[in-house]
Amino acid sequence: MLVLTRKSNQSIMIGDDIEVSVLAIMGEKVRIGIQAPRDIPVFRKEVYLEIQQEQVAAGKSPREEVDAALRKLGGA
Repeated sequence: MLVLTRKSNQSIMIGDDIEVSVLAIMGEKVRIGIQAPRDIPVFRKEVYLEIQQEQVAAGKSPREEVDAALRKLGGA
């Protein structure tokens, strides 16, 4: 795991297309912003794990479920 220290209004880049910014620090909470291409799914970890569990139960691969959810959101 890479561990970085950032202050409010500072960012990190993941590859060329994903920017993670620290928007605010309020006590023990950190507000972050993520800019990524629309085709890259971004979820809170607990939501991601729930999607994976539902897909395994339905016999689908996690990636298929994420792609289906993104198609619904995109109106395709």
